[in-house]
Amino acid sequence: MRLGFAVHALFMVFVLVACSTKPVAVLTPQPTQPALPPTALPETPAPDASASAPLSGIEPPVPPASPAVYEASSADYRRDAARHIYRRLPARIYKGKLPPMLKAVVVVDIHIEPSGQIGHIDWVRVPKHAPEVKQDIEQAIFQSAPFPAPSQFKRVRYTETWLWHKSGRFQLDTLTEGQH
Repeated sequence: MRLGFAVHALFMVFVLVACSTKPVAVLTPQPTQPALPPTALPETPAPDASASAPLSGIEPPVPPASPAVYEASSADYRRDAARHIYRRLPARIYKGKLPPMLKAVVVVDIHIEPSGQIGHIDWVRVPKHAPEVKQDIEQAIFQSAPFPAPSQFKRVRYTETWLWHKSGRFQLDTLTEGQH
């Protein structure tokens, strides 16, 4: 009788762990590589001040920076990746609380390679009534690359929910300001 109870209790623990709501991450230790000596880069002339001024209110695109090395947990990676997207696409972010009705809610698994580049995207939930939203989100993800590069892991997979407003602006569920 006691053995049956123990087996049942152990089974329930496994079920509860499997139903956990924490973000999923595939984390594989990455072998360490020997440090390479720094290389000398040729000097580039300073840019002309007039060339950096935006034309007619249009902001120039943010140049891709070398990805930061990332050493935190997968939950932290999700939050930092969302902040990274917000920094790269500030004009696309919906400011304030979202209205109660949204154009679309899209769930995406994003796979990040060791370099910080996008490995691939898995679409978990896509709106059939607004297929253009899927294309816009995919474009936004690729415009945000490179992401912070995972250092202790071979690659990272994280799930993000995109809350899409009819204006084409969005909030990510990780950093949402909520809804009215």
